Amino acid sequence: MRIRSLRGAAVAAGLSVLVAAQPALASPDGHGGPRYTAGAPSVGDPYFPDEGNGGFDVRHYDIAFTFDPATKGIDATTTITAVATQDLDQFDLDFRGPQISSLTVGKHKASFRREGQELIVTPRPKLKTGTEFTVTVKYAGVPPVITDPDDSIEGWVPTDDGVFVPGEPQGSAAWLPGSDHPTDKATFTFHATVPEGLTAVGNGQLLSQKTAKGRTTFVWDSTEPMATYLATITIGRFQVAESSTPGGIPIYTAVDPQLATQSAATVAKIPEIIEYFNTLFGPYPFASAGAIVDRAPDVGYALESQTKPIFSSAPSVNTMAHEIAHQWYGDSVSVKRWSDIWLNEGFATYAQWLWTEHSGGATAQQTFDGSGNYGRAATSSFWQTVTTDPGPVNMFGNVPYNRGAMTLHALRGKIGDPAFFKLLKDWATTHKYGNATTADFVAEAQSVSGMDLTAFFDVWLYQKGKPTTW
Repeated sequence: MRIRSLRGAAVAAGLSVLVAAQPALASPDGHGGPRYTAGAPSVGDPYFPDEGNGGFDVRHYDIAFTFDPATKGIDATTTITAVATQDLDQFDLDFRGPQISSLTVGKHKASFRREGQELIVTPRPKLKTGTEFTVTVKYAGVPPVITDPDDSIEGWVPTDDGVFVPGEPQGSAAWLPGSDHPTDKATFTFHATVPEGLTAVGNGQLLSQKTAKGRTTFVWDSTEPMATYLATITIGRFQVAESSTPGGIPIYTAVDPQLATQSAATVAKIPEIIEYFNTLFGPYPFASAGAIVDRAPDVGYALESQTKPIFSSAPSVNTMAHEIAHQWYGDSVSVKRWSDIWLNEGFATYAQWLWTEHSGGATAQQTFDGSGNYGRAATSSFWQTVTTDPGPVNMFGNVPYNRGAMTLHALRGKIGDPAFFKLLKDWATTHKYGNATTADFVAEAQSVSGMDLTAFFDVWLYQKGKPTTW
């Protein structure tokens, strides 16, 4: 999810060839064994048709690089561990990054070519279904800044003292070769070497920090599955603090010194916010927590990078609550298709409403009724976008956030508090570390409530126009 100053088809199958059986097309053993085909070049998400890849499942990324603050460039090696899900003679990775000097699959050099964001690899020997394999890519240069359909930026964004690294929805391919779609989650390890005095902050827990010969290497390990767009390795001069929640979850915060005073009250609220959401959504889903507060004025938004939400300026407490709520809804439970972004943004926005009420501010009902929400006139253009299909230009606009949150509040009124809050916990538990769709949520809401909610969800999620009865 991204908090902004609101800024303003089926899965592709692998290539198949319809031919009559003949010896020329038989497998190398001549006995009609497996036939090898290319993995699909994407998962077929209509919003970002080049994202993701078919034919394999990534299990782990190991990214090691040295950072040059003068150029903002890196000298990097990424090793991907994956499992073939079909017999492969070719597969794609998503990569928009610097020039590649070498690529190996296992111990063997592999031929490759680049077409747009596709890095097309031809492994030799070929890969059988079920085979675990590694891909090691060496590259060097300055990763690009990516511009989204709504003209916001992400990827490898230079700052005065380093780089700010947001990835949603397509920025990770700027610096990380991989399968860049939420449906292919993996664990991550980062080895970031930076000049002494700079700090590199990544997802997960800090395993080590060692300085030698004027350079410091930070090793971060993210042990729970993570979508690539949630990966970050933000670099700069930071004031670092380590603490923990009352329940013992370690918290690592990194704040630009120029924002330390402005951010102090908000950062201090992190343990309280996590503990409150634990009561509503179930146990915090990751082994660590934290935040990165940097100065990246050209970015202008925050992002729920897993375990370490990143903020391009000093955040409010409500914004912090929003990003922490995403750790359950968006990070642990992720969308299968970007058109369902309301499952991320509507949930985090509603969590923000609940936090506001919990903190003594407006009630969730008052926020629902407000002029920026249900109080909008029926003639407002706000009601002319379908919540489950805002389009790539508007996926981070008002509708997925506010109308998504209104949908949840209206559902709460429809099924009652006991069923509603059970549903929120069940949703987080059932799909933990996985992916889900709007249809999944509708089915779960009906199961938990014991009600036929077809008409309710039709007017709130699938139709244009201001709902008047539900």
